[in-house]
Amino acid sequence: MSDRTPNTPNAGEDNVSSQHFIQQIISADLNSGKHQQVHTRFPPEPNGYLHIGHAKAICLSFGLAEEHQGLVNLRFDDTNPEKESQEYVDAIRRDVSWLGYTWNGGEHYTSDQFEKLFQFAVQLIESGKAYVDHQSAEDMGAQKGTPTSPGSNSPHRNRTIAENLALFQEMRAGVHPDGHCVLRAKIDMTHANMHMRDPIIYRIKRAHHQRTGDDWCIYPMYDFAHGQCDSLEGITHSLCTLEFEVHRPLYAWFIENLDIFPSRQIEFARLNLDHTIMSKRKLLRLVEEGHVDGWDDPRMPTISGLRRRGFTPESIRTFCERVGIAKRENVIDFSLLEWALRDHLNRTAPRAMAVLDPIKLTLVNYPEGQTESLTSENNPEDPDAGVRTLPFSGQLWMEREDFKLEANKKWFRLAPGKTVRLKSAFIVRYVDHVLDDSGQVSEVKVEYFPDSRSGSDTSGIKAKGTLHWVNVDTAIDAEVRLYDRLFSDPAPDGHEGKDFTDFINPNSLTIRPHCMLEPSLANADAENPIQFTRLGYFSLDQKRTEEIGRPAWNRSVTLKDGWKG
Repeated sequence: MSDRTPNTPNAGEDNVSSQHFIQQIISADLNSGKHQQVHTRFPPEPNGYLHIGHAKAICLSFGLAEEHQGLVNLRFDDTNPEKESQEYVDAIRRDVSWLGYTWNGGEHYTSDQFEKLFQFAVQLIESGKAYVDHQSAEDMGAQKGTPTSPGSNSPHRNRTIAENLALFQEMRAGVHPDGHCVLRAKIDMTHANMHMRDPIIYRIKRAHHQRTGDDWCIYPMYDFAHGQCDSLEGITHSLCTLEFEVHRPLYAWFIENLDIFPSRQIEFARLNLDHTIMSKRKLLRLVEEGHVDGWDDPRMPTISGLRRRGFTPESIRTFCERVGIAKRENVIDFSLLEWALRDHLNRTAPRAMAVLDPIKLTLVNYPEGQTESLTSENNPEDPDAGVRTLPFSGQLWMEREDFKLEANKKWFRLAPGKTVRLKSAFIVRYVDHVLDDSGQVSEVKVEYFPDSRSGSDTSGIKAKGTLHWVNVDTAIDAEVRLYDRLFSDPAPDGHEGKDFTDFINPNSLTIRPHCMLEPSLANADAENPIQFTRLGYFSLDQKRTEEIGRPAWNRSVTLKDGWKG
């Protein structure tokens, strides 16, 4: 059973005892003189958008290189052309850059090495360590054995070197149809590790490649390309998640038998978030089946989705640091990711006022037709953030939920007999209210106290509650989108007999079509989230804004953790 980890110690301290195990390995390698420079890589397959789990891997590989003034490569593992596209390449580049990292070791592609990988395969054949197999996939599967029983040799295993070389050249030349034969490494069909039982290293696949076109009709398998590309690029520490631990003996076998630069594979625990899925294949299903409106849907755990929702690079890097690096799988509370965003935005986000469910607030004794300018601080956590000007008049918008017809003594908002302060403005006292045709309150009438202005209050009146508001004449009409967990279950893909889509939360998105925002937000941009006073942190959704032709805002996170999972 996985551990649930809401918090773990920070990584990267100077003290060796506080270093995680990969930092300790790197320090030992540098101190012993094994390596003079750290060289890591991030090797995504361009078959989908990156998600928060990839962010952990990015922060680790790029962060370790930065920590030791080393190099880091961005390598696209483009060996499966049927599922890959330039769109994904561009998205990956964009996400890594947005997180704040630069691949100072260069941009690489496995396809850059197709010829070299082919020659490596020829080298294995020539040394008697690879052979062409014509068995069907079903026969090879049956012949491979089980984890508790040995496999049996292929009838083609003892072909001559000359015959294997000729057949492999025919595979490359397109003589044989797709699936007709494969090239396998000759290792040990009785090995305890199933990955060492003569693994397939090349298959025939007539698929147009986005970079090499139709030059190739055979493509290397990931296990064959991974270590060799690491070696060719001079990668000293090849960091992978734990599911690749069983692949490590094969990784090392290829490097040893090809006698090439000895890159070292090191595994760490992948990131698992509750109420989330981390499979690109399943995320693609969400997109293709219309459960979300794209890879960048703000409910998606993709980096582009988090960015569109209003997460910041700093918050994601902080989250990855707090999660830490371990050797054991665990499950992290989604609320820790939200905490990281709140912590960053509380210090940096400007404040503004918005009313999400507006009703009229009329100041009955305010001079008719008059408008005045008030000031309000932009961020109380940042003394240098300054102030902004707010227009104020006798006609305002207030939140519907801030008024009750019947309220007890613990209700500190507006109600009959109650007095409240309007944020950065005046104290007001209830006078009357108006009901619409459906019996709902549509307007609240109050009187204001002219000598109670914020910052120069001489009224002597004590108001226990403070409400936000927006001036009617200058308000911006906007759509606001409120988000909840995409999945209602903490482990949506962990139930036997159930599909993960069975647990999609029908209330994961609530749209408020006509919200009222203060006029200072007219010049807002998508890269700078705002705290809507009392409501949470919000970010302009540029994509949605262009779709509907007026401002659309996403709530990035609430002011407090209100999730009850």
